[in-house]
Amino acid sequence: MKDKYSSAKREQYGRRLAAHLCNQHFLAQPDATLDGPAVLKFTPLRQVNLFVVQQLLGQWTQEMARLRSPYFDFEAADVRQALTQFMNTLSRRIKLNRATFEPLLATAVADTLGIATDPEQIFEGKILGTSPSVTVEQLHDALRYIDVDKAWFQTFIDSLVKGAPLERTFVLERFQQYQQANHARQRPLEKLVEELSNLLPLTAADLREDGPVAEAPPRPAPTPPPVMAAPTPPPVMAAPTPPPALPPVAPAPPTPVPASTPEVPAARLYEKLKSEHTSAPSLSTTLRTERHAATLAEKPTRVESLREAISINQRFSFINELFNGENMEYHAAIQHLDTLPDADAAKRYVTDTLAKSHDWTRKEEHVGRLLKLIDRKFA
Repeated sequence: MKDKYSSAKREQYGRRLAAHLCNQHFLAQPDATLDGPAVLKFTPLRQVNLFVVQQLLGQWTQEMARLRSPYFDFEAADVRQALTQFMNTLSRRIKLNRATFEPLLATAVADTLGIATDPEQIFEGKILGTSPSVTVEQLHDALRYIDVDKAWFQTFIDSLVKGAPLERTFVLERFQQYQQANHARQRPLEKLVEELSNLLPLTAADLREDGPVAEAPPRPAPTPPPVMAAPTPPPVMAAPTPPPALPPVAPAPPTPVPASTPEVPAARLYEKLKSEHTSAPSLSTTLRTERHAATLAEKPTRVESLREAISINQRFSFINELFNGENMEYHAAIQHLDTLPDADAAKRYVTDTLAKSHDWTRKEEHVGRLLKLIDRKFA
């Protein structure tokens, strides 16, 4: 598969499509910005939108890590709590203009095509990460950003031994073997190309090493303001002593424009989760907490509201996994949970109302996380 398709062609198409879509969105409003919900719905391909969010969160996490200073105690309880609240608040204020959004979109399109043309590269970069060791739970956590062939990747991760951390090289070798034996079960490239072609023409041949080369469309040049012709001066009458001519006034410069698990009946979901979610955290959960700074809110401390306690990673996970990407339904549910008087009422609303209306029979892990947050709120 690597010998047939070119990563450069994928990246080139990603830049072309990103420029095309951004022209459509920003041309009439050059100063427009996008928030989190707008990013999640920017293209009709959910995978592209999720990869944009993953890049955004990755860069943001790196920037937050640089905030740490050797001169201060960042592990103090009050500092951790304040930092968590700051991160959660900031995560609800995503603001992207064209200059910051377009490169993320271009990479997301290229990586989406990479799932079909180079799954090993995508697994290594988008799921496995760069840490020397990884747990099965961490791999499952990374799947929140995968939509295309998610079940295919899930099957591989489920085949790994749970519990102790696994060496990165070992996991990568196992995936190479899995990919060679099961590549026929992947989603055909032609299906993905067909969906993208609805946005900007593309064929599978365009992605081959010997395929045609297409240039990225240039950004439309701003229309210059019309130049007013200078009026013809009236004839000057002769005078004995003409007054001295005044120097011309320079015009003001223009203002620059800123650029397959078995199904669990919904009726038994509450009892099953109730018996599981209070158990002690596993080693993998502890490692995941240390790996992701944004999950500090999962520490068992009391919280005043679910809305403030849910981290950005948790929020995107809940929206994507529990509410099918519907941002408004998620916010309405959390707002209602915050108004309930006690933990029992909140849990009944989750297991009896939300679980049935959204079919959460296969979402036990994510529902369990939500129930843990409810326990913290009413602790």
